[in-house]
Amino acid sequence: MNDNPKPLIVFDLGAVLIDWNPRYLYRELLDGDEQAIEYFLNEVCSPAWNIQQDAGRPFAEAIDGLIQQFPEHRELITAYFERWEDMLGGPIEDSVAILQQIKALGFPVAALSNWSAETFPVARRRYSFLNWFDELVISGHERVAKPDPGIYRILLARTGRAAEDCIFIDDSPVNVEAARDLGFTAIHFRSAGQLRQELHSMHQDLKLLFE
Repeated sequence: MNDNPKPLIVFDLGAVLIDWNPRYLYRELLDGDEQAIEYFLNEVCSPAWNIQQDAGRPFAEAIDGLIQQFPEHRELITAYFERWEDMLGGPIEDSVAILQQIKALGFPVAALSNWSAETFPVARRRYSFLNWFDELVISGHERVAKPDPGIYRILLARTGRAAEDCIFIDDSPVNVEAARDLGFTAIHFRSAGQLRQELHSMHQDLKLLFE
């Protein structure tokens, strides 16, 4: 078991520490036609389709199946993987600064993220702060994605922590609720400022985030 008396701080990655948005790519490919972009990302390469890659389905299989269903969108579908890196923005600097401060205060930190095993190496090369984590649990490697309780339990097993000894941060209300159901203290991330305020009240040493 872990003998660090401070709680484990668990971060989601996308939309918390990393600005990932497929619209960055499709605004270019669809000439800024917001209606066409929203149709494509909700009805073709939809969140429900994408989460299956996060849970371990190979992109080649996913793309081939979608092209059979939407052959008129072949090039746009293929670009989802071939130009995936163009969906990445920069780090969310204010949140990364909080992560850095938490680490400096001696808190153990982990990442628990829904992310394809095929694309995560791109992020790993691009964002050096991913090396700061004591543990990284990536859904594509585990073949199970949030909000499935299984992936939270993998994190607990790897870190030797009880859920009650963790603070979990995620931008998805569904993922936050799943964490709370398992006993985590959980924060629904909306902004770095809001995150800092909520962390301030959770542990005496976290009050130093304001200094």
